[in-house]
Parts: sequence; structure tokens; C-alpha cells
Amino acid sequence: MKSLVLTGTKKMEIQDLQKPTPKADEVLVNTKYAGICGTDHALYNGLPGSANAVPPIVLGHENSGIVAAVGSDVKGFKVGDRVTVDPNIYCGKCFYCRTGRPELCDSLSAVGVTRNGGLEEYFTAPSEVVYHLPDEVSLKAGATTEPLSCAVHGVQLLKLTPYQKALVIGDGFMGQLFVQLLGAYGVHQVDLAGIIDDKLQLNKDKFGVTNIYNTTRDKIPSDYDVVIEAVGLPQTQEEAVEATRKGAQVLMFGVGKPDQHFQMNTYEVYQKQLTIQGSFINPRSFEDSIALLASGKVNVEPLISHELGLEQVADVLEGKVAGVSKAVVKID
Repeated sequence: MKSLVLTGTKKMEIQDLQKPTPKADEVLVNTKYAGICGTDHALYNGLPGSANAVPPIVLGHENSGIVAAVGSDVKGFKVGDRVTVDPNIYCGKCFYCRTGRPELCDSLSAVGVTRNGGLEEYFTAPSEVVYHLPDEVSLKAGATTEPLSCAVHGVQLLKLTPYQKALVIGDGFMGQLFVQLLGAYGVHQVDLAGIIDDKLQLNKDKFGVTNIYNTTRDKIPSDYDVVIEAVGLPQTQEEAVEATRKGAQVLMFGVGKPDQHFQMNTYEVYQKQLTIQGSFINPRSFEDSIALLASGKVNVEPLISHELGLEQVADVLEGKVAGVSKAVVKID
């Protein structure tokens, strides 16, 4: 079967691998779409993702497809089912799993990170992380369930009420997902800050954003109850803290480099009684994410800018393809 294999840092090649056979508790998925995200950029460049990827490995942790076979112990799935897959597999035995925080699992493994993922024609996953896609959700949209679930987890870590004013910093795919999610969770005003006018205007026209700020020329006011940082740069992390009013919450969602730091006024954190919250992966968020997609409360397809073949993936990860907001790979 045709597979795109990460063979080393900044090295990928298409290989003909043997089609895997599912174990007793596994499902074999015929991949239809696989998303490309910031984690793939990191892994391609030799940096860690949710876990370390050791080449040779097939990336692709945002996937949708059709069930091609099921293991002998699998219940609830049959050949032909449309599915999406939560890549994260928890041990269930460590301190964090046993205290209800599986996302912090000491032995986390992941489809497309520590085991072969969706950038190939077929991959396997434990049935416990496979989810049915309803008819209302296309396979293309279904491949974005994983990034949406990460955003859902971030939102669920916050205390949200309708009166709040929220700001999202970052007009990339994740920032634009947060815009829709905050509205779906009842926040009455959502504003967006970024650097690309077309994206900012799209979210104002189509997804109910009240105010937009191009941070190359506009100053962000400091009167927000909720600020979500979805970029991961020191400058935007500092802007997120500065944009708060008293009693605000800041979600640090954007992924910085492992050795990165940013500065903040610690007296301001004290005086404003700020809550600064990190967010890591997506525990127990797939059901909500699928429901949001099926209901239309989150519409991802207008945010997908590129549909690729396997041959184009390395160019995207190298930054050679301009204007990528969200790219998905169609697996033939």
C-alpha cells in the first residue's frame, strides 16, 4: 500500500508498505482524508509533538475513513462504517490516568506519532478510540475532528458565561475554530485578532465576530473576560495577558518551542486576579466535537484552504506552499 514515511528529520519518502492486519481489539481503517497541523510541522523538524516520533514512522493523526476490517474482539463496528479516530491512547494505569487526567498520561501513545497514522492507505487503531461519523458530517470535515476536539478541551477548561467578552488571538485554523466554539458555548461577544485581513473579515461576515483587529496596525483594548492565545509566540502570549480586564481568564493554547519563554507583569496577574490556563490535547472531547460538526454549530469546510496528495505534503511542511490555513490530504 502507498505510504508517506518520515525517515528522518526533514526527510519523507513514499514507500510501498504491507497493509496492516488489525489485532483482536483493533479496527483497520481505509484512510480517506488526513489533516496536516502544527504537530506534523514539529515532528517533521525533529521536535516533539504530544509524544516523541521515532522514524521511520507514518505521520497523520487527524483522520477519517472507512472501516475495512475489525478484530475478533471488536464490537460496534463493521466493514463499511464511516469513522474518525482519536489518535491519543492512554495507559489507564499511571497516576494521571487514575486521577482523571488522562491527557497527562505518563505512557501516552498516539496514532500518527508513536504508531503509523493516516498518511497511508490503511492504518489500525484500538476500537476504543474509533468513532462513528454521522451522515451529516462529510469525510473531509471528519478529518478535522481531532483539532476541533483539542479546542473543545481548551474551552471546557474555562468557566464560560454569556455575559463575557472574549478575544481570540490568532487567525489560523485553530483560532478560527475557537471563534465558532465560543459562540456555540454561549459567549455573547467574540472578537478576533490576527494579521491577515481576508481571514479576519471572513470571520466577521460568516461566523459572527464583533470586532476584528489586525495587530500589524491596530491596538487591542484591555477589557476582555476571556482571551485565547492560539499562536504560540512570545509576542502574542504577552498580548494575551495585556488584553485582560480584572478577573479574566487566559487560555494559552498556541504551542511554542520547547525552550521558549515570554514576559509578563506578575503584579498585574496578582492585581487583576487573572487565571492563566494551559491546554494539552483532547481528553474525552470527541463526542462533543462530532455533535458540534453534525449540528452545524461549527462549520470547518470554509476554513480548509488546501486539498493535497501525498506527494505535496513535504512541500507544505517545508513552508513552500503559500497561503495554507488548513490543509487536508486526500488519500486515494
